[in-house]
Amino acid sequence: MANGLLLRAASPFLRPAAGEHAGSSADSGRGHSARMVSCASPRLLRPPFRGVSDSLRLLFAHLCLFWGCRRSALRGRAVLVLLCGLEDLAVTICSLSMSLPIKSRCLRKSLNRVFFCRRELSSITMASRDHSGLTRQLLDFQHDTVDDVGAEHDPFMELKARFMDFKQRNYVENFSNYQSLAEQQTPKFMVVACADSRVCPTGVLGFQPGEAFTVRNVANLIPPYEHGGSETSAALEFAVNTLQVENVLVVGHSRCGGIQALMSMKDDSTSGSFIKNWVSIGKSARLSTKAAAGNLSFEMQCKHCEKESINSSLLNLLTYPWIEKRVNEGTLNLHGGYYNFIDCTFEKWTLVYRKGLEGGSKYAIKNRSTWS
Repeated sequence: MANGLLLRAASPFLRPAAGEHAGSSADSGRGHSARMVSCASPRLLRPPFRGVSDSLRLLFAHLCLFWGCRRSALRGRAVLVLLCGLEDLAVTICSLSMSLPIKSRCLRKSLNRVFFCRRELSSITMASRDHSGLTRQLLDFQHDTVDDVGAEHDPFMELKARFMDFKQRNYVENFSNYQSLAEQQTPKFMVVACADSRVCPTGVLGFQPGEAFTVRNVANLIPPYEHGGSETSAALEFAVNTLQVENVLVVGHSRCGGIQALMSMKDDSTSGSFIKNWVSIGKSARLSTKAAAGNLSFEMQCKHCEKESINSSLLNLLTYPWIEKRVNEGTLNLHGGYYNFIDCTFEKWTLVYRKGLEGGSKYAIKNRSTWS
């Protein structure tokens, strides 16, 4: 009864103007497309709806198309939401519409389009004002499972399938392990790797959740302590001082675009490029490469520098006081790794650091091996 009253109360705002009745008989057999024209008319959105957002006005128009729906409960709730301006209850309409029979599929599609546009427009507006608003929006819609029209072209559909497979094969079957990880992480490795999409240390070395604290950047470079703060130095500080990892592994790789950018730089280059400014951290590796392999082709120089930059980063690690301290105490080991994805081989070595080594140097390489 209440639903009926709501519908009757709303009906004056839904009725088309007199001119629109003239062609009603001629259009009676045209189905929803004929009603689309009248419902989209601005004259339907009378003054009482001026305080309602544009997205809700559009939703109201779409609901008008299917006014003959037998689901009175849905109609009543829809009108209640729109008349009261309770935009947050719009999700309820979507949930109810999903239970409608197949013949009401057009209604579900219309609602999906409206809600998708509302969320996108809201995201753009809120992002320009306050990023915390985006977080609130995400929390509000975290249980919203309405799929947008054209989902078959969504690149996230494959990711969703992979995630569900991961959840079943990993999370569910190793539930107790993930419950322990939810309480704390105790990784033995800190991995610094390149951001290159072809080089995923988790995939290449088979790290499982909780085994490696990882940071990735262009050309897997580690700036010296004097360089100041960066995401890489922050990750190192957390891994070494808080997580107390036992190993730091720097992983380079073949055909690295960052190293190519480094080797292409001019000696007196002053560029505003973020990439060049970053890779300039490896200038010492570039100079060493020019001295040792300057007579070789550019490709071979880059290959030489890919490994040279790893050693340069290992030495830069020792400029951090808390890293040097733990290395001297024997509680932290520094390792280099080189992944060649052309022939799928992996080279690994460990840096030795202590005073009084043979030859007067403080550095040496040990435990070098190639996995092929």
